[in-house]
Amino acid sequence: FFNERDVGDYLTYCKVNPPFRDEATRQGLIAALKAGEIDAVVSAHDPQPPEEKRLPFGEAAFGAAGLETVLSALLNLHHDGPLTLLEAIAPVTIGPASILGLPQGRLAKDAPADLILFNPGKPWLCEREDLLSRSRNSPFDGRRLQGRVMQTFVGGERVFKR
Repeated sequence: FFNERDVGDYLTYCKVNPPFRDEATRQGLIAALKAGEIDAVVSAHDPQPPEEKRLPFGEAAFGAAGLETVLSALLNLHHDGPLTLLEAIAPVTIGPASILGLPQGRLAKDAPADLILFNPGKPWLCEREDLLSRSRNSPFDGRRLQGRVMQTFVGGERVFKR
């Protein structure tokens, strides 16, 4: 998704923990996803209040909103070619559930109906004012993404609809 160059002129929205690494490391992570060596990808959702991000880089808080963009970021890796659709979504669905021994993350008889409906081809522009998180600092702000969650269900009940 990002590398150390994306921090640019010390953009605090890109100040996250762990920090962005070099391009070789980023490419290595993509290769590990492709090879099935990474079972889970997390959003690292840790948005910070605007006043904590509007400080000089060294003083600004680490963290960014990530929950609303993690699937789209993975789907971009699918649309850009390195990952199949299954390789893109498994690390945020069946992978984490399997690690934790949970029945979620799959469509199966008697499995909890915790699921999302997403449009894998839906393009969208990530703009901070459209994010639903209380604090809307995101390194994806101003970037085009492809693939968007349209609805979320928990226990079979719809809890979100775009």
